[in-house]
Amino acid sequence: MTRVLVIEDEPDVAELLEYNLQAAGFQTCVCATGQEGLRMSQEVHPDIVLLDLMLPDMPGMQVCRVLKSLPITKDIPVVIVSARSEEIDRVVGFEVGADDYVVKPYSVRELLLRLRRSLDRHASNRGNEGLLRAGVIRLDLNSHRAWVANEEVDLRVTEYKLLVALCENPSRVMTRERLLELVWGNGSSVALRTVDAHVKRLRDRLGAAGPQIETVRGVGYRLTGEPSLRRTEPTSSSTAIAGGDVG
Repeated sequence: MTRVLVIEDEPDVAELLEYNLQAAGFQTCVCATGQEGLRMSQEVHPDIVLLDLMLPDMPGMQVCRVLKSLPITKDIPVVIVSARSEEIDRVVGFEVGADDYVVKPYSVRELLLRLRRSLDRHASNRGNEGLLRAGVIRLDLNSHRAWVANEEVDLRVTEYKLLVALCENPSRVMTRERLLELVWGNGSSVALRTVDAHVKRLRDRLGAAGPQIETVRGVGYRLTGEPSLRRTEPTSSSTAIAGGDVG
């Protein structure tokens, strides 16, 4: 049974989440502080973490950053659940390693759907050691080769590293700053517009699969699982979780 760790300090919200998760077939662990969440994540090693940002002892962003820095927990997907809806909050959440960001108030159906999608992406990405897949794109990390469908693609070193960074974070919004850090390294003097130029060339080299790399305006890029000619926005649900804004 899939185990979900809920880090939420509001008792009513935590109880409601626990009830709905268990009704959907998940096993749950619940805690109310960041420190307890870090301890439990290492002891029970959940399959996924639902993380609130407003915790009494430490910021949720810091909790996520620590989870992604520890070898024992770095591969656990984290879904931030917060009343903070500003773009900067979402961007920082993705920068510290969150797999998804759900804004309160939300519908139970939406939360469960996005939780399962994060679990599916994580599972498929770990399918074969040294092999990454995203739709028709396939990467062999051991041989540094790339294919679109069954046709091998000739990529330069930087283009390959950029594609690896995107494939290792499927459907996650990757900021230009984060891509710059992953591909060119910390302290690089390369300008942010260089990322845009390399993404454009990478799209061209990927041919029909190029549109899988979506532009997230004002933020960065996201690699989708299937080719898409335009960016689609998530639809909001009219059925919000009980209690309205549970932030």
